Amino acid sequence: MIQQDSIVALATPSGAGAIAVVRVSGADAINIGATVFKSIHDKDLLKVASHTLHLGHIVDGVKTLDQVLISVFKGPNSYTGENTIEISCHGSTYIQQQIIQLLLRSGCRMADAGEFTLRAFLNGKLDLSQAEAVADLIASDNEASHQIAMQQMRGGFSNEIAKLREELLNFASLIELELDFAEEDVEFADRTEFKKLLTRIEFVLKRLIDSFAIGNVIKNGIPVAIVGEPNVGKSTLLNALLNEERAIVSDIAGTTRDAIEDELVIGGMSFRFIDTAGIRETQDLVESIGIKKTFEKIEQAQVILYLFDASEGSSQGRTLQEIQIELEKIKNQHPLKPLVILGNKADKLSEADKVVLTEAIPNILLLSAKQQDGIETLKNLLLSFVNTGALRNNETIITNTRHYDALLKALQEIQKVSYAVAQQVPSDLMAIDIRQALFHFGEITGQVSSDELLGNIFANFCIGK
Repeated sequence: MIQQDSIVALATPSGAGAIAVVRVSGADAINIGATVFKSIHDKDLLKVASHTLHLGHIVDGVKTLDQVLISVFKGPNSYTGENTIEISCHGSTYIQQQIIQLLLRSGCRMADAGEFTLRAFLNGKLDLSQAEAVADLIASDNEASHQIAMQQMRGGFSNEIAKLREELLNFASLIELELDFAEEDVEFADRTEFKKLLTRIEFVLKRLIDSFAIGNVIKNGIPVAIVGEPNVGKSTLLNALLNEERAIVSDIAGTTRDAIEDELVIGGMSFRFIDTAGIRETQDLVESIGIKKTFEKIEQAQVILYLFDASEGSSQGRTLQEIQIELEKIKNQHPLKPLVILGNKADKLSEADKVVLTEAIPNILLLSAKQQDGIETLKNLLLSFVNTGALRNNETIITNTRHYDALLKALQEIQKVSYAVAQQVPSDLMAIDIRQALFHFGEITGQVSSDELLGNIFANFCIGK
């Protein structure tokens, strides 16, 4: 699958900017660069040292396209493991395209999505989980997702899996050896030590699998539904959280007809806030569709914010008892989801009113979305729902669904092996499950892979990476 041709792509975002970087990789990358580059110091790119920068011009025959800096990286000491050049030119889209077209005419072809990183993997510069971390790093939009991607890209996850695989492989070799001496009925693998290893592997796999819950949240953001009756300040609360006029605010009940979503980073974690249509009985067809969507969003959310107007001790004429019944209903329908009860317009309450509300609803958080009072308290409360202990302790956290699936399958096989050891199952049957466990470990790091799998993974990369 390893290609020897030279590929080219824009490595920086498309569009005009101060500078742009055009990347070329392949056996002939430096040769091709030398044909279009004229150094201001008459340097020959074919003779310069690796990892050096050179100032000059890109020329197309007698025509000068731009003054540029060329970085030269000689394989195997480059990102891709191949000869690589990176041309830093001025960020005009016209200049970018002229240089790329010149390189295409000079012997390059356009790179496929993720092909530079694919070549890095095929040339042994990265394993598969590290390569996937490159895409996660590019997509990271908060501190937590960046930290996890960096840890994985440095090989933290790979090293943990590789160590387990190596230890299991050593025992597997002894089990396989027993098969060659089946008639002598000998045991080369110490079953007591093997049990200890299987217990340790099972423990590590379970920890990694459990980490996917927090990892998935960190990668995709925590969905938070803002629910309540119409005109209690849900849109105002969304605007206060985001500190911008994201949702339309009106005194007219039922203004929000559809779910409005936006994302906010709190303490390095992403939260996706969903402002939903107010829940009430209505004859309005459009509003009723919006209310139906509200219940769908509650199902999808991991945290529910229930907001009501506390300024009169009731909401839309409802008594506190009716609000308590509504809250109990939500708790019963979603017992595993954190429910935050918010009494809005607290700036209009007297101290005595606040005491009455907190006694009637002990876990209530009083705030004023309009005045932005209590917003920081709410943000801190939301952050407390996220178990960031593993992140703070720099533990390995799984964010990739493919890795999660492979770990689950590996755990199933390890548990089969543990059962086989306990039941003194013959070595030939045990060896089958061990091989399968090793296979699933290898799937993660790319020691076992297929063209189809690699195609699916790298198709999601951006061009130029």
